[in-house]
Amino acid sequence: MKTIFLLLFISISANLSAQTDSAMIASIYREALVNGECYENLRVLCKDVGNRIAGSKNAEKAMEWGLRVMDTYGFDSVYTMPVEVPHWERGKKEVGCYSSKINSECFDIVALGGSVGSERPIIAGVVEVKSIQQLKDLPEEKVKGKIVFFNKAMDPMLINTGAAYGGAYDIRSDGPSEAAKKGAVGCLIRSLTLADDKYAHTGGTQYQEGVTKIPAAALSSMDARLLSQALTKDNELLFTLHLTCQLFPRVMQGNVIGEIRGTIHPEKVIVVGGHLDSWDVGEGAHDDGTGVTQSIEVLRILKAIGYQPKYTIRAVLFMNEEFGNDGGLTYARVVKEMKEEHIAAIESDGGGLTPQGFNIQGNEKQLEQLQSWAPLFEPYQLFRFKPGWSGVDIGPLKNDTIGLYGLSVDSQRYFDFHHSNNDVFENVNKREHTLGAAAMAALVYLIDQHETSN
Repeated sequence: MKTIFLLLFISISANLSAQTDSAMIASIYREALVNGECYENLRVLCKDVGNRIAGSKNAEKAMEWGLRVMDTYGFDSVYTMPVEVPHWERGKKEVGCYSSKINSECFDIVALGGSVGSERPIIAGVVEVKSIQQLKDLPEEKVKGKIVFFNKAMDPMLINTGAAYGGAYDIRSDGPSEAAKKGAVGCLIRSLTLADDKYAHTGGTQYQEGVTKIPAAALSSMDARLLSQALTKDNELLFTLHLTCQLFPRVMQGNVIGEIRGTIHPEKVIVVGGHLDSWDVGEGAHDDGTGVTQSIEVLRILKAIGYQPKYTIRAVLFMNEEFGNDGGLTYARVVKEMKEEHIAAIESDGGGLTPQGFNIQGNEKQLEQLQSWAPLFEPYQLFRFKPGWSGVDIGPLKNDTIGLYGLSVDSQRYFDFHHSNNDVFENVNKREHTLGAAAMAALVYLIDQHETSN
């Protein structure tokens, strides 16, 4: 009989807990959708600050913006964590034109992040390849003195667009150095996008130690096709490439941090975050203005509804995810030095698109706990709760105990915007963006209420 009563008590308690959780999550979504402020914060970040590559004056302005917004909300602590970052500037001239026996045309190119420039225009023939391996298979005399053109598209058959991006990423990261090894004097790549348009997409390249650094730039998908067609008609055409990029000494900037102190375990932390820096084209709206404004909104929502967390809830706006992850690495190092205990970290860096659920990097118990909350998220059409990548910024926090969560969104349009002049505020949907913030706040609440390993 005692066993029956015990089971009944457990069942009733679990049901009451689920009802409480459901009501709290409804309150979170109501606050976000009716009184939400993350979209307006995004507008100010994009329009008043603009793009904000690490090391730039705009990155400094973005830090000031983050401090001001979080201070206005009255968070318990608002401060910066010093981070040393690179300082690279693309310069004013970006010339990419070809001249053939048939015609000539100029393209809107963008230098790859970290590219070197040249004192004068480079005029050379073009060698088109579809992959790094194809380049390696060419004899050196076919490449020496020429510009290598990597015309490799992201795989359209991969529904996971992140996987498609990863499959083509090597032409941007390694292509210039591999071309230089063969004696090339410049490098062009097809932009990493699934869109068929005129937007060129930048992103960091990684020069290899001991290899000559050559200028490198991206063409839009349409311009890559036009160049390829021109080469089929005249493989002796000449391409003029002129970049005026410069790399300056590293500078000190910082992560911007706001937190609400925990009432029971203030020494233990749940982190939400995104990266404050962006590339120096567009406005850094989806990448990652949406993530940083959603992270701030998580704290604002919890404070607005009067929720008092057990653990300290901390929003971190990381500096320089794009060009070395200095903010994430520095944060993890400081956490270790201060012997802070983090029980969970949540990142949004997939754009402000329709949320679908959360990826998790953690242990089996954390995965089972996340999946047990699926019914609570079902009314809000979140359905994905699986092992997967969480995020670059929070990645260095990984250990045997912390749960790392990444907001999973509908990514089909993300690479239309990524690292390009198309990544502007107008291309972020207010409702999708706000729903992502609400989902993150709901997950923070559930972790805060039900974390049992500490």
